[in-house]
Amino acid sequence: MTDFDALPALLSVPKTAKLLGLSRASAYRFAASGVLPTRRLGGRVYVITSKLVAFINGDQDVA
Repeated sequence: MTDFDALPALLSVPKTAKLLGLSRASAYRFAASGVLPTRRLGGRVYVITSKLVAFINGDQDVA
């Protein structure tokens, strides 16, 4: 089990894929379609950890 409190505020898409048990390609596809909450910084795509955890817990929609 993952301790979400120990995760950084932003996760790389490949790291998110590993945490969720997805392929890297699927994670990038979900990020591009808006299923995963993302931010771009310096040309890289990151997943917003707090929004991802809330979505996993069923607390809110991702978008």
